[in-house]
Amino acid sequence: MTAYTKMLFAAGVIMALGACSPGDQADSTLTATETPAAEQAEAATLTETPAVAVEADPMAAALAHPDRPAEERTRDASRLPAETLDFAGLEPGMTVLEMEAGGGYFTEIIARVIGADGTLYMQNPPAFDGFLGDSLTVRLGDDRLPNVSVLRTNFDDLQVEDGSIDLITWIQGPHELWFAPNGQNLGDPAGAFAEITRVLKPGGRLLLVDHRAADGAGTEAGATLHRIEASIVEDMAITAGLTKTAESDILSREDDPLTANVFDEAIRGKTDQFVLLFTK
Repeated sequence: MTAYTKMLFAAGVIMALGACSPGDQADSTLTATETPAAEQAEAATLTETPAVAVEADPMAAALAHPDRPAEERTRDASRLPAETLDFAGLEPGMTVLEMEAGGGYFTEIIARVIGADGTLYMQNPPAFDGFLGDSLTVRLGDDRLPNVSVLRTNFDDLQVEDGSIDLITWIQGPHELWFAPNGQNLGDPAGAFAEITRVLKPGGRLLLVDHRAADGAGTEAGATLHRIEASIVEDMAITAGLTKTAESDILSREDDPLTANVFDEAIRGKTDQFVLLFTK
């Protein structure tokens, strides 16, 4: 009996039952002994097939997690975390290094996507201590993200094992290589990209996202505008031994003049950003 025939057979039985009065059902309903053996087996197969469990999407679950700060949910529309991390190929069970994690907007999401089988290193330079305040204590207190470890290091001294990382994310941060808060150096640019190559596994990926500077702005834009030309960091990654494999325009903003400081209220949260992906 085909699946279509089975459906007609089952529907016919239901219609027959519905048309009978309560007294008639006992007489008109086929008993197990009156039903042909082959049809009994097929009917049993139809009714006993277990439901297939549908696994929740880890990204959707992370974004909707009840512990996620409400203020951060409001920033999703401009930061596009799901689209950005999906582009990078984030998956459960990965070992991830989040460079310049800041207070942890992306940390919260990455940690929940990679799950208990994954590991996340949350890196910030020591010079950022004053900017961060108690944000890391709030983010990580009471063991609320147990798969996260904090790295307090400069960008050229990542302090994780060679070839141990599946994915490195550096979001809105590469320009900091040319920024010295309170005169404190954050790491040598070439040394930082050499470290990135060292710690990535073969086939591991690097995601670079940053505020775009105008062509010809030079590295000084990193210190003055907190922007950088995509070509500068792209060349550095390639020189360090990585291969550019993709780029995305998901964070492009054509109305950004590229000349304003990213903290200017007229442009803050609305900057044009490049999104680049490299592979070791």
